[in-house]
Amino acid sequence: MTSTTAAAPEVAPFRLFDLAVLRTRRLGPSILRITLGGPGADGFSGGGRDQSLSVLLPGPGQSEAVVPSGGSGTWHEKWRALPEDVRAVTRSYTVRTQRLRADGFTEVDLDFVLHSTGGPASRWALTAAPGDRLKVLGPAVADNTAVRFRPPADTDWVLIRADETALSAAAAALEWLPAGLPVRVWLEVPRTEDRQALNTAAKARISWLVRNEGASCGVAAVRAAELPGGTPYAWIAGEASGVRALHHHLVRERGFEPARVTSAAYWRRGPGAEQTRPVGAEAGAGAARPERGAAASGARAAGLPVGGRASK
Repeated sequence: MTSTTAAAPEVAPFRLFDLAVLRTRRLGPSILRITLGGPGADGFSGGGRDQSLSVLLPGPGQSEAVVPSGGSGTWHEKWRALPEDVRAVTRSYTVRTQRLRADGFTEVDLDFVLHSTGGPASRWALTAAPGDRLKVLGPAVADNTAVRFRPPADTDWVLIRADETALSAAAAALEWLPAGLPVRVWLEVPRTEDRQALNTAAKARISWLVRNEGASCGVAAVRAAELPGGTPYAWIAGEASGVRALHHHLVRERGFEPARVTSAAYWRRGPGAEQTRPVGAEAGAGAARPERGAAASGARAAGLPVGGRASK
């Protein structure tokens, strides 16, 4: 008799996690870190770098987020089928850090950018307390389409530009980069106290651009910089118009190959602006197309809601 071994069931790359707030900590005037975990984090498996997830928030007048269950179709299709005033509000956030505790439970850090005219995620974060619950649609496998920071193997040096909404992704990417790799980094933050100590084994030259100190924006700073020679990889993220302008500069004026530039528009300027990067977007090159085109298609193909990144 010939014995056979059944194939292991395929693990869906994203699934729903019911997490508990463990603690909160201010990192600066504009940034609040919320640490999530508990038994509901079992199976959470992020890929580091700019790994993103969707937080699912209650709508106005709701005590908890309404999420779909059962039925046929992808999670996104079932979420869209719910009435707009009933279904959960979705926003995308970067996983700043994931770690395994001594007791076997997983902890996940999310950093929230706070503004006086904040959106639903910012308002939730300001009142979050230990024991509060938060549903997230997050990664169950480390190699997933919501990780876009992917320098090709032949990269000689890396360029990173981020504003405060992409700071946690930039910080995580710096921790991931190999020792000795040259990196030029420009980080924009509102206030001096929003600067953070960053850890990296890479050979990083980091420039903090602090708005209340009168610093120039990241686009102007990169334009004025003398960049290294060799084969580059660029990752630029933050407000949409700045991302588009810098992408144009690198590709059209500096001669970067489009395939070696990852652009992510996290938010747009305007009343009630929210971040716009969809979770599950394919790693890609070229100017970001928030909520449309290949990025949104990648999210929907993964069965994820194409919500905004809540920066405010």
